Amino acid sequence: MGCHNTKKSVLSSMKRCLVICLLCVLSLCLLNGWQTRFQPLRATKPLSSSRDVTILLWYWPFGRSFSLKGDVCWDLYRIPHCRLLDQRSLFPSADVVVFHNRELVQGMQKLPFDLPRPQGQRWAWMSLEAPVYNGNLGKYANIFNMTITYRRDADITIPYGEIQAKASEEHLVEDIPLNKNLLACWVVSNYRSQHKRSQVYKELSAVVPVEVYGRWTKKPLPSRALLSTISGCYFYLAFENSLGKDYITEKLWRNAFQGGAVPVVMGAPLGDYKAVLPPNSFIHIDEFASIKDLGEYLQQLAEDKKRYSEYFTWKQQWKVKLYTDWRERLCKICSQYNSLPQQKVYSDLEAWVNNT
Repeated sequence: MGCHNTKKSVLSSMKRCLVICLLCVLSLCLLNGWQTRFQPLRATKPLSSSRDVTILLWYWPFGRSFSLKGDVCWDLYRIPHCRLLDQRSLFPSADVVVFHNRELVQGMQKLPFDLPRPQGQRWAWMSLEAPVYNGNLGKYANIFNMTITYRRDADITIPYGEIQAKASEEHLVEDIPLNKNLLACWVVSNYRSQHKRSQVYKELSAVVPVEVYGRWTKKPLPSRALLSTISGCYFYLAFENSLGKDYITEKLWRNAFQGGAVPVVMGAPLGDYKAVLPPNSFIHIDEFASIKDLGEYLQQLAEDKKRYSEYFTWKQQWKVKLYTDWRERLCKICSQYNSLPQQKVYSDLEAWVNNT
């Protein structure tokens, strides 16, 4: 009898253990399903039968290299099927070979004319300089198949910055900096009296006060203090050192826009600024009959807080993206590679670059 009771007890215990185990497994499954259901979806690399496009950077711009470990274009910028390399030994397998102009101009680098160029391989000329600083390009006739520069009509456009639409949850009214104690400011180190921007500054400073920072005035502004200093100015003189098609640099994108000052611009034609910037976000000197008229307008605008604040309403829907990493610029080639003409040669690169 005792033995029989013992068997029943063991069986009962086993049943309880089995039920508990089943409940635990069921709970884990439900929990896992719940977590999977509510986990944010991760971007997965799209499957495609198209092969990777191989981009070879022949040398790094200004001698400053970046890591190319892993699938850089996908890992950093979600651009698939893009292989970015800087190993010259892989020249025969490259679809595009990129050459930065500055080092060619200075004689620090040379084009690999001594290597047999694979059929279909494209050579790309890359520069972010204004035309006047690109040197003699006449010797590069019938060599390059692709241009990579800030110009909108380049094969690959790599601007210094751009305006991007905000997501709906980002549609917040940004506060306009109120710590304004300077009418206009300008940061300049490379001052040349013959530059148009220097002449405009002279005329403008005779009408309104302009605070100038930089090596020229022996008032250097460390990078950590740049934006906070500009935020104390109503207007920032985003004057380019050269006049040229689409030449709009970080002077506008970073200094003025991120510094919280209204940019007063000069460099590209008025139409080029209008093509890439929101309405009522900048002031172009060509909009005024004279620099004196411009100065008087700035003075009146700073005194009218309502009108001045309207120059910031664009920030409710738009945000600024800066481009500073050469890898991102190079990866952009892959996203446009298949839409580029296969048979294209710049017979007169110099003429194209100087077409302003």
